[in-house]
Amino acid sequence: MLLTITTTADPATDLGFLLHKHPDRAQSFGQSFGTAHVFYPEATEERCTAALLLDVDAQALLRTRTSVRTPDFALSQYVNDRPYAASSLFAVALGRVLRSALRGTCEQRPELARTPIPLELRMPAVPCRAGADRVRALFEPLGWTVEAEPVPLDPGLPGWGDSHYLSLTLTGTLRLSEALSHLYVLLPAMDGDKHYWVDRSEVDKLLRAGGLAVDTAGDDGSAETAVPAATDGDGGDDGEDGGAGTGWLAGHPERTWITRRYLSRRDGYVRTALARLAEADDVAEGEDVDDPGFEEASAAPPHEERGPSLAEQRAGAVLAVLRAEDATSVIDLGCGSGRLLERLVTEPSLGRITGVDVSVVSLERAHRRVCRGCEPGGRGRHRPLFADTREGRGRGGGAAGRPDLLVGSVVYRDRRFEGYDAAVLMEVVEHLDPSRLPAMEESVFGSARPRVVVVTTPNVEYNTHYEGLPEGSLRHGDHRFEWTRAEFALWSGRVAERYGYRVRHLPVGSEHPETGAPTQMGVFVR
Repeated sequence: MLLTITTTADPATDLGFLLHKHPDRAQSFGQSFGTAHVFYPEATEERCTAALLLDVDAQALLRTRTSVRTPDFALSQYVNDRPYAASSLFAVALGRVLRSALRGTCEQRPELARTPIPLELRMPAVPCRAGADRVRALFEPLGWTVEAEPVPLDPGLPGWGDSHYLSLTLTGTLRLSEALSHLYVLLPAMDGDKHYWVDRSEVDKLLRAGGLAVDTAGDDGSAETAVPAATDGDGGDDGEDGGAGTGWLAGHPERTWITRRYLSRRDGYVRTALARLAEADDVAEGEDVDDPGFEEASAAPPHEERGPSLAEQRAGAVLAVLRAEDATSVIDLGCGSGRLLERLVTEPSLGRITGVDVSVVSLERAHRRVCRGCEPGGRGRHRPLFADTREGRGRGGGAAGRPDLLVGSVVYRDRRFEGYDAAVLMEVVEHLDPSRLPAMEESVFGSARPRVVVVTTPNVEYNTHYEGLPEGSLRHGDHRFEWTRAEFALWSGRVAERYGYRVRHLPVGSEHPETGAPTQMGVFVR
């Protein structure tokens, strides 16, 4: 994870004063998730380059978690892009290691900190699924000339196409503090996946880095230099208190997109931040705000007043179908972490419930979600998922109070799938390779053959309404495909005819007159 900062100011070695790092020394700074190194590959009067290299220790990052027994303890904690891509980890390290430069303070040369200088910033791997056009829309209004080149998945296999990483070069004449504040805010926004929990303090952190004055006095009246992220065990509290910017975020044409992404789409925090940005942008109270995103966020009801999420609506729609069909037993094929199972176990009409998934980690999460304390002896503790104990099994395997959880796959015939009144594949089929669909159809409709099969899948036509999702992209990185309404109807009609079912289609979520609902459902009955 690398950033190089190059200047050709006269003399170029003044960069060392601004960064508070001497060009003749290589320095290392320990972080909770690795080590940050600052060094100068070149340092002459004509040209000077400083490099910030972050070496992420995946095991150290994992150790900052509260417990390795949590569902986050998985291979992805060790094998991921965090050591190689400029992400929120890099922004935290930048805020700590270059804190004074980010604030715009330079006691030895105060006039230098206030002077724009020619800069070139290079980062070889910046994650941005929204693409190069979005990167240009973010940086060009700030005075940068942008070169953003997609990084191929494998240069030796051009047919694989490009990754969602960009090789980014920014060129412009700005104050160094401004340049760093742009990276500090926009890198996590482009990545869209912070490594720590986003709480209320992130609003102030965003506004400070965006150049707004933020009152950080504590309850006792004492001044605070930073607002820590209270639950950030991975280093979210970088100690950066901003103050050097010129209010660049308030006037940015993409401020809504930036704010939503930086705050991880936490609607309450987003509304607060946008309201304060609008006020800073001299929007009079009661005056129309020329920002559709702000109007949308402001008009949205508070979190506690909002309707159910799409995931909740989807689970509710499935449960409503099972009730309407008088199902007495159900198997959730591809149950994941148990969102639907949590609803099913509360349904008195279901005498037998089973969840199936290929991932043991997901099944463990489902187990903890639905068992509500299963350790013999009580006190709400959990026994291991597949512990060979007879105590605490409720009314027997698969009883509604505690469902059976099985490791299995929908693409293989399995006798354990037989004998159920209903089967549910909720957001499952799109995770299968198209070539494996016939195997799934035979396993579910031909072999298990429940009386009712409920299938839900995304409606790709609705994707145009998702902010930041490029045209032609899928909603999830693991989706192999997404169907239009016509494609889903064609597939479900063919399956129903082949296996002797009748099928009807239902929308899930708010319907748009042109693109339909975000989720489409097929109910197969024989």
